[in-house]
Amino acid sequence: MQKDIIIIGGGPIGIACALECKKNDWNYVVIEKGALTNSIYNYPRNMTFFSTSEKLELDNIPFISNNPKPNRDEALEYYRRVVTSNSLNINLYEAAQKIEKIKENFVVKTDKNKYTAKKIIIASGFYDIPKLLDVKGEDLPKVKHYYKEAHPYVMQNVVVVGASNSAVDAALEIWRKGGHVTMIIRSEQIGERVKYWVRPDVMNRIKEGSIKAFFNANITEITETTVTFASPEGSQTIANDFVVALTGYLPNFKFLESLGVTFSKDALKIPTYNPETMETNIKGLYLAGVICGGTETHKWFIENSRVHAKIIAAHIKV
Repeated sequence: MQKDIIIIGGGPIGIACALECKKNDWNYVVIEKGALTNSIYNYPRNMTFFSTSEKLELDNIPFISNNPKPNRDEALEYYRRVVTSNSLNINLYEAAQKIEKIKENFVVKTDKNKYTAKKIIIASGFYDIPKLLDVKGEDLPKVKHYYKEAHPYVMQNVVVVGASNSAVDAALEIWRKGGHVTMIIRSEQIGERVKYWVRPDVMNRIKEGSIKAFFNANITEITETTVTFASPEGSQTIANDFVVALTGYLPNFKFLESLGVTFSKDALKIPTYNPETMETNIKGLYLAGVICGGTETHKWFIENSRVHAKIIAAHIKV
């Protein structure tokens, strides 16, 4: 199948790119290996966005929310409506397996089809590869790197690893639903980027002892019934039923490397691209969204990377 443009990733930024393609009458397809907006779909069920709804809008299509800050379900409904109302061409549950450039065209092989295209846009996000603790016992079934809801953890001894928004939200919700929560935090405090209305809440719960927290601490071993961690007070072992390790996620660097994309040589591993065009060191291959930040996954969000779609479209039209 010959296309002008293939977009990898059916999240909000991939959808924004599809909207630009449709406005320009380009022959395009979005390839998404999971559900529509798969990352948002996998967010915790009760998650509330940090941003207000207008900052999550695409192409000035109004996002009406019943709340000052929209929740997961409202965002799913909004992006569904954007896609269906605009009849965007998106193939769901189709995984890109290999992309190679042959002369002036890209050849894209998926688990279902084979395509050729003049341009490729990678908008695949970063939610698929968790940052591992790299400790003994991490492969046990009780260790989770994603959090959906609190119910499975009721009346259980739960260790929540991390101090970001996702970790704090999980710790508070599990505690409120009747779980016994201990937070293991590598830094010396709750993350400063935690939502401003949530951070005081968790700090107060820690101060009163409702949630136990160990700072400057790192897990060293996980067993079926315990967790051992190092802290300034020395090595400690506590009873444990579940570990919810919400330590962040990474883009699929290997996929980009297979395409020939180069990276910065520091620990940030930022892919090479021109911020004025979003084109990588491979001509005709563009990046959009959070994947542009390398390991700095907190740098790009929906609200500040929506513009990538218009930047790419403007360059393609030249």
